[in-house]
Amino acid sequence: MQHDVKDLSLAAAGKARIEWADNDMPVLANIRERFEAEKPLEGIRIGACLHVTTETANLMRTLKAGGAEVVLCASNPLSTQDDVAAALVAEYGIRTYAVKGEDTETYYAHIDALIADKPQITMDDGADVVGRIHAEFPEALEGILGGTEETTTGVIRLAAMADDEALKYPIIAVNEANTKHLFDNRYGTGQSTLDGIIRATNRLIAGRTVVVTGYGWCGRGIANRADGLGGNVIICEVDPLKALEAVMDGFRVMPAVEAAAVADIWVTVTGDINVIDGPAFEAMKDGAIIANSGHFNCEINIPLLREKAVSSREVRPLVEEFVLADGRKIFLLADGRLVNLSCAEGHPASVMDMSFANQALCAEFMVQNCADMEAGVYEVPTDIDEEIAALKLASMGIEIDVLTEQQQTYLSSWNEGTV
Repeated sequence: MQHDVKDLSLAAAGKARIEWADNDMPVLANIRERFEAEKPLEGIRIGACLHVTTETANLMRTLKAGGAEVVLCASNPLSTQDDVAAALVAEYGIRTYAVKGEDTETYYAHIDALIADKPQITMDDGADVVGRIHAEFPEALEGILGGTEETTTGVIRLAAMADDEALKYPIIAVNEANTKHLFDNRYGTGQSTLDGIIRATNRLIAGRTVVVTGYGWCGRGIANRADGLGGNVIICEVDPLKALEAVMDGFRVMPAVEAAAVADIWVTVTGDINVIDGPAFEAMKDGAIIANSGHFNCEINIPLLREKAVSSREVRPLVEEFVLADGRKIFLLADGRLVNLSCAEGHPASVMDMSFANQALCAEFMVQNCADMEAGVYEVPTDIDEEIAALKLASMGIEIDVLTEQQQTYLSSWNEGTV
């Protein structure tokens, strides 16, 4: 079986960790059991470009149980867990192309290997596969039924493609499902980002000033977790509504150049480019730690930082020290790549349970409905979102109320008011 992983001898350790994650993914396990019986993806080729983690492995197992022929590659050069990649190949028979620390050339070679398999459904985390198919391999568009997209960054790219009428097949924005972004983005990114920063630096959060640029669902989660650990949180934003919300949530809000002067730890999570740039580097205090938890490593202007530095060195694994001309030191984590996956293990399995349940059910939905879908970006169907929420509650042993017939009638009427 074709593959490219670091070391197949790591497979046993990877399998043990995959099984550990599976214990905390009951919704996906429920779907996998149904898929095994019904085979809704029988014979469908799925090309998945995702972070190669224990949770992703359980999604791949679910797709394969549904009858799909699956090929997986990494969606980020630093997020791969090498033992998991080995287990996917050796223990589960899933073609995998992923090596932690792979260079850019290898990263795209792995994506190209996935595209060469002529996937009928693409499953993206950042839209790199979709972008590469459209730009470099347009012949691969023939036969594609549709796709899914996992991230905010990817959805932004796909929306731009759709606006330019460049997108040639339908894609479901899994990221926009309530059972994805309200939990994965907020609780998953919040916890795992702080986990990555702490593992990389062994620094105490309490008493330190933590700056978060971007107050979307990911930024909210990071800010709340940093606040809970005793950090003094500052938010930088360009959206007045989000900035106002951050103020009402109890956080200070200020421009980046002002925040730079007091930031002990700075995290970007915007999906945009050069969020930490020249003016911030000029104002940044000595010893500041900067990290990114957005999908791509363009949020920090790393080329400019390298240009300004008189020297640089790795002082801890994935911690690079830059010394500026005036003697100030700035510490960059994980080369600006996803700090939660590069320096830690990414989101806990419990939240990825819902995110990957969306991926599995949306793949099934795409196979069943693609003939009636034009090229474009689609929201996750409401019934899928609600089914996943109900399954999650059930797995937690939680019951909720049900509307009575009278209550349903009242909510659907317009002629009942004050009595």
